[in-house]
Amino acid sequence: MSSQVSDRVVFDPYDYATQDDPYPLYRRLRDEEPLHHNAEHDFWVLSRHADVAAALRDDATYSNRMGVSLDASSWHPEAHRVMSFLALDAPEQTRIRSLVSRAFTPRRVRELIPQVQGLTDRYLDAALEGADGAEGDEAELDWIEQLAGKLPMDVISEMMGVPEADRDEVRRLSDLLVHREDGLHDVPPAGMEAAMTLFGYYTDLLAARRAQPTDDLTSALLAAEVDGDRLDDGEIIAFLFLMVVAGNETTTKLLGNALHHLAAQPDQMTAVFAEPDTLVVPWIEETLRHDTSSQILARHLRADVELHGRTAPAGAKLLVLLGSANRDERVFERPDVYDVHRDKRELGQILSFGGGRHFCLGANLARLEARIVLEELVRRVGRVEVDVERSVRVHSTNVRGFAQLPVRVHRRSTP
Repeated sequence: MSSQVSDRVVFDPYDYATQDDPYPLYRRLRDEEPLHHNAEHDFWVLSRHADVAAALRDDATYSNRMGVSLDASSWHPEAHRVMSFLALDAPEQTRIRSLVSRAFTPRRVRELIPQVQGLTDRYLDAALEGADGAEGDEAELDWIEQLAGKLPMDVISEMMGVPEADRDEVRRLSDLLVHREDGLHDVPPAGMEAAMTLFGYYTDLLAARRAQPTDDLTSALLAAEVDGDRLDDGEIIAFLFLMVVAGNETTTKLLGNALHHLAAQPDQMTAVFAEPDTLVVPWIEETLRHDTSSQILARHLRADVELHGRTAPAGAKLLVLLGSANRDERVFERPDVYDVHRDKRELGQILSFGGGRHFCLGANLARLEARIVLEELVRRVGRVEVDVERSVRVHSTNVRGFAQLPVRVHRRSTP
């Protein structure tokens, strides 16, 4: 029986029905069991904004040491060997983050603007000129396959020094890492194999940059030093692996979700396309709130947590629901309504990029990519229609978005 129609609220993120639309279940969790226990999989769940925000900022209690993934094969003390500082607490987390963060300063991100703009122009040119069924000012294309699924990986790959010829394969392997088979409660064999292949690829890339440094991020990580401290090879490879997942999948899903939700609100689309200088950024922020790419993060409890009349014991696995927190009616007015005119003070409360010492290192880059892509789309296109029936969702325990998003665009008569 689907968790949405069960008499008693049961949150099972492996359930495809839950993945298709988790928000009604999130509301039940917030109202009925804000500290919820899934007995079958033995994890606890926080769903209210205040509780999630507090947990994100308290790694003394809510530890990252076992990783941030629900999957059993990814939940262990060596998770940092795959997910870098994301699976560490202070002081180790602070050390690695300080060494890698220089690649993501506001200045370094701004320097990527020409690169992101160039990739955007390249993919939009190809998508609009080669679109199927082009008649006059109309064209049909797949937003994910032809742009949103390519650009974020290309940005990350260019930063890391991945040759253009390898990027389609790296992207394919990255997709396999997040996909979950129906009824399978762990990383599928194809995902395991993809992870091993990527680790081998980045090991070879690192060896090549050690032999012949360039001006890319991989070479910069080899040279990074703070007070005489440097990253070892395993730490660099883990960070490159993290970049593939966090830097690619989440931004791809953000771009897809933004188009999907705005197209369902014709009046808001008209407003955004008429005032892009004013409304593209609120469009991005409301998408991050309404349907964030990263829905769930796992934590390992170092102490008992007593909330709402229940106790989650020390040693337990606990999930913080970012997607639920962003829809909490205790913080957001009409939380289930998609509204690009939402008050900026509310948008300032979103938790899509986490919080505290683990606030997403790539948040500025994700926002930059989304802004450039969506501003350029609005410049070239006057209206977008999404084919909801033909759209295909990604099935994942923690990432929410689309694998395919067919759209019909109405091109502007002049750029």
